[in-house]
Amino acid sequence: MRLPPLHRATLVRRYKRFLADVRFDDDGREETVHCPNPGAMLGLAKPGMTIWTSRGGSKTRKLPHTWELAEADGGLVGVNTLTPNHLAAEALANGGVPELAGYDRVRREVKYGEASRVDFLLESADRPPCWLEIKNVHLMRQPGLAEFPDCVAARSLKHLRELKARAAVGERAVMLFVVQRTDCDRFVAAADLDPAYAEGLIDAFRNGVEVLCYLCDIDLQTLRISRRIPWRGAD
Repeated sequence: MRLPPLHRATLVRRYKRFLADVRFDDDGREETVHCPNPGAMLGLAKPGMTIWTSRGGSKTRKLPHTWELAEADGGLVGVNTLTPNHLAAEALANGGVPELAGYDRVRREVKYGEASRVDFLLESADRPPCWLEIKNVHLMRQPGLAEFPDCVAARSLKHLRELKARAAVGERAVMLFVVQRTDCDRFVAAADLDPAYAEGLIDAFRNGVEVLCYLCDIDLQTLRISRRIPWRGAD
């Protein structure tokens, strides 16, 4: 996935979840930018951090800039929670996730379950459908350990139940965690931040839901899904 031109800034504060005040490095101006992340963003929203924003093309947009990346722990971290779906679509098209290769058709935002929409539905005439949910991961509190979620995630827990229901009728159900970091080598559910989700992930796995965790390659021009890392809850 090619990123739009990025602008370097210093974070002044993040507030109301979707807003952040920043000071741009090129001219020192302060501006409010859109923060496309509803989570707690632990460790990624400290005043004084270097961040990178993109500028939208619409002249009528209220907040022209969108926060895309943060510099943390010596590297770049993706904070835009919309990005993983784009990365997953790209990876499905080019075979970047081998476990999900070989399907003839990929559909997005398909209705299923209790008023839900699955991120992707993979279909072929000769195999059961594959229901695929994508989650963004950016939390790292211990070196090398990626965690999800970074706050209570009731909606994400509902998605696990929907996937579990598809597995129960003999269809394929996959939970794909896209880690928008380059510095992790394992993944775990953050049981102290959301014990219900951590328990739900293990329960879903034991009942047929596949759990995949993939790291990303990140620079200031591109983002892409790169390699699989192990999930510690599968032990």
